Amino acid sequence: MRVFITGVDGYLGWSLAQYLTHKGHEVAGADNFLRRSWVEEMGSWSATPILPMNERLEVFKDHFGKDLIFWNGDLTSYDLIENIFREFQPEAIVHLGECPSAPYSMIDVKHATWVQINNITSTFNLLFAMRDICPEAHLVKLGTMGEYGTPGVDIPEGFFEVEFRGRKDRLPFPRQAGSWYHWSKVHGSNNIMFASKIWGIRATDIMQGVVFGTRHDSMGDEEQLLTRLDFDQAFGTAINRFCCQSVIGHPLTPYGKGHQKRGFLPLRDSMQCLTLAIENPAQEGEYRVFNQFEEVYDITDLALTVQKVSGDLGLDVEIRNLMNPRDELEEHYFNPDHQHLLDIGYQPTTDIESEIRTMIEDLMKYRDRIEAKKSALIPDVFWDGSKSKVRFVDEVK
Repeated sequence: MRVFITGVDGYLGWSLAQYLTHKGHEVAGADNFLRRSWVEEMGSWSATPILPMNERLEVFKDHFGKDLIFWNGDLTSYDLIENIFREFQPEAIVHLGECPSAPYSMIDVKHATWVQINNITSTFNLLFAMRDICPEAHLVKLGTMGEYGTPGVDIPEGFFEVEFRGRKDRLPFPRQAGSWYHWSKVHGSNNIMFASKIWGIRATDIMQGVVFGTRHDSMGDEEQLLTRLDFDQAFGTAINRFCCQSVIGHPLTPYGKGHQKRGFLPLRDSMQCLTLAIENPAQEGEYRVFNQFEEVYDITDLALTVQKVSGDLGLDVEIRNLMNPRDELEEHYFNPDHQHLLDIGYQPTTDIESEIRTMIEDLMKYRDRIEAKKSALIPDVFWDGSKSKVRFVDEVK
């Protein structure tokens, strides 16, 4: 199958290009390296060293024996996408080319507006190009479980049956996003759902939980094939950040009370899920939603797990809660469905400690890189617009 990946230089994009190529698909991608720029803006870099793209492509070809076809360009340019689709004629499009950070979108009006424009416009361009150039193709768009928020009821996969004043209907489950970034993803989901209705677009919206990990099997042991691993306040997600903290002896820092609940899954399982969605496409005119995660975890429980695995590896780390820079519920009900991927063959990894061990062992090689940018571990982006540094909870009188 011919698969086009937007954001192919990113954490998931580079991993997916390798995974799909290993499985025999023909893969192409586009990127304009904004993830590298965003992380640099946050005063950080990838914990794992990342080669320039021309060198990455050479290593890719040497390892897999085939080219990763690549375009350097901005997805908000419709002409770029039109040209790519006419040349490559994709059968599946995996849209990973959006800004994926809630904190980044909350910095100020400039960042909030830019995230909305970038994320919504890129999705629009893909939809119109599909309609006009490759209408039989299947769009797999990376959404986020954060679109749902944390309602006090179970969360279905996109739609639910509702009865109101004696009448019943199947409706989209209400979204309660918690940042400007998450609202941009909601708007993108709504636009895809409408495009499927009026144009017959085939679409799968992946409501992804938090992905963690440094590798999947297709990478082998070749260091130059590792994907990026961010640990800064804006792009470093919880387990990735905790593991980076542990290898430099920095306290693990859950926010607030630390009892937020989120769905998590290892990088290797994310690749499995995305590939299953690609290889089992939606029907013509179908907009379907997959909730993608392995298990729901309490953030403090994850910190304790990282602490335990770190101790087994000879790393002595403590847990110290930070005052929460976000406006979010810190203790809440969270019970989402995730059956659709299981129905098409998803086999989740069950040993989370093993995944975390592999990750810490990988990251120990790059302790100096993490240490050099450790100031990026402590957030200073607040949902209320204030600028002071977050303090440890136990220091607050």
